[in-house]
Formats: sequence, structure tokens, C-alpha cells
Amino acid sequence: MRKQVVLVKPFSLDDEKDSEHTTSNLIQRILSLFKNVRPGSDLTNFQLPPQLNLPRSQLQCYGEMVYSLNGQDLLGECGRRDKPIERLKSIVTWNLSTLRPLIFGLAPYNPIVGETHHVSNGYVNVLVEQASISHHPPVSALHATHEKENIDVTFCQYFTPKFRGAYVDVEVKGKRVVKLLNQKETYEMNQPRLVMTILPVTGAHWAGKIVIKCLETGLEAELQLLSDSFLSRFTGNNKRSIKGKIFESSSGRRLYELFGQWDRTVTAKNLKTGEVEVIYNASENIAELKTPIVKNMQEVSESESAMVWSEVSEGIMKQEWEKAREGKRDVEEKQRESRRQREASGQSWIPKHFSVVRAGKDWDCVPLQPRVPQAPIVVPL
Repeated sequence: MRKQVVLVKPFSLDDEKDSEHTTSNLIQRILSLFKNVRPGSDLTNFQLPPQLNLPRSQLQCYGEMVYSLNGQDLLGECGRRDKPIERLKSIVTWNLSTLRPLIFGLAPYNPIVGETHHVSNGYVNVLVEQASISHHPPVSALHATHEKENIDVTFCQYFTPKFRGAYVDVEVKGKRVVKLLNQKETYEMNQPRLVMTILPVTGAHWAGKIVIKCLETGLEAELQLLSDSFLSRFTGNNKRSIKGKIFESSSGRRLYELFGQWDRTVTAKNLKTGEVEVIYNASENIAELKTPIVKNMQEVSESESAMVWSEVSEGIMKQEWEKAREGKRDVEEKQRESRRQREASGQSWIPKHFSVVRAGKDWDCVPLQPRVPQAPIVVPL
């Protein structure tokens, strides 16, 4: 008997106001989990009880960054611009839209090996796969294509969370690549860090520097998330502020200054003309996000996140914690049994949709198919 598919509303900008997950009761539960954890410990395989889980897998959160937008085709806009500088500005805008609010104290499920998430939104088709859990840390891969504008997106993500006593620092590794195939341009960018403060002020926010480069045009953008300062980790000041620049890589000549807050608006100032324009408005793009729906149940894969974790998610949403715990144990035991069978037969796990390759000290993920097909799960119009 096939499991049902449980889909939940993406966490969006407007949901933060209603979040009740920073209560003292929750904080006490979180602190109790860390009481025997030493500072500097690797938390990659740290297991949470369902009361501290969001009703979704990390793969779903990963995919939502690309397919969950409020009716805006920001990815397609990158390919519709005529000039290289305008295309880079559009890439910056799209990249900003992948920054989403975080709920302190609650985390998504750790994906199991082979788990997938496949969703379409308009012309954008997104496929995510947990390509490996044997590597340390585990590797997740994303492939997205824009049917109309001939755009290809690949992400490779793996992270290392470290407990630092007063906060948890999560280094998110792996590069993001956007290819505008009609223009023969490739944009490479890194990923920001995630910082979760516990004392004296609780919170979760993105931090660090984002660098976006296009080798073909010689244009580059840098975005500094100002929450990377030590003081702001504890005060919460400017935790979503951004400053940055767009410049020529070879000469270093600045073309634009960027400033604002990624959860509000980000503005670009043309340094030649002095003209100022808003290039990103969060309330127009990541607020009131719609819950995906199943368009064709027969085509939903058994490895689909929303199916793999359906019993756990349903238990969490109904606050039936024993049901959620049993569902979580079942998923984890099936994964352990699958691993035992592979080890007994001498077989290693081979991802279905990606080739996971070593790139120096890092990992890279190469899609096995040139295009992502339309998904049986879609974001409603």
C-alpha cells in the first residue's frame, strides 16, 4: 500500500509574525539537548525528537528556495535581459530570493539516501536528490531548468554544523551554478553560512559573503550579509542587512553599489549616473507562498520526500507525537536495513539522477539528464 503525500505550506516572510517557536519552553528543551555536547562538536548526525522538527525534509526546504516564489519568474528574467550587466543584476535578484526566513529551534528532517523532491512552478522544474549519506558530510544535489528561457541551475550542498557554546555555526559548502544557455553565460556563486544563536538572544540568520562571478562577461558581484559581525550575533542588529557591489573582475572598477535588507528591499546605485533602483522586494516574492499540490498521484515517486516522511509530518501537524516518533523510527530503520543489504552484497549506493564527484577537497554534483521533466507535484497558479 502506497503512502499518502503530505505537503505543507512553505515557510514565508509573513509567517514569521505568527511564529510561536521561540517560547521559553522550547528554549529549555533545546538547551537540554546540548547539555552533554562539547563546544566544537560536529553536529552533522545529531538526531532531534519530532517535537523539534519542521514537518518537511531538508530536501523540501532546499527545493523551495528555487520553486517557491509568489508568482514572480525571477529566474526567467535573467535570460530575458539584453545587456550583460542587466543579466548579472537579475542573477543577483534571483539569488537574493533564495534567502528565506528561518525558524529558531525547529529543523527539517535529515534526508535519507536516495530521497528525492520533484516540483514544478510554471516554466521552472526542480529536482532534488539526497545523492549520498556515506560521504562526510552528506551531499544533496539540486537541478532546475527553465523551459522557456533555456536556463540550467545546479546546486551541490553539504554542510558542517559546529556547536560553539553560545551558538551553532553551520558552514554551507558546495557551489551554485546558473547557465544562461541562450547567451552562453555561466554564473558561479557560493552559499552563505547559517548561524543559530542560543545565548543571550535566540535567533537564526544567514551570514557571510556571497560572491557571484561570470567568466564570459568578466562581471562580478559581492554581497556581504552584515550579520557576520560578532556583535550582531548577540544583539540581533542588522541581522538581515546587505551591502555589496557589482564590478569588473579584471580592473576592479565598481559599477554599482548594493544596499538594503534581504527581507525588505535591496537597492542598486549606478555609480556612473547616480541612478538608484530597487532590484529586489521580498514582500513581492517570498510572502504568501502557496502550498504545492499533487497533479498526478500515479507519477509521484516512492522516494518523494513528501511521501517518505508523510506519517511523521502528519503526526507533527496533528501534535500526535507518538505517531510522529514511530513514523520517524520506521523511516530510519528502513534506511539502516537498506544499508545492511548493500553492505552484505558488497554494493555501494549509486544516485539515480546525479553523478557525485570529488572536486579537489570539495564535492560536485553533475545531473545525468540535460533537462528536468515536469513534475507530478506543482505550485498552483
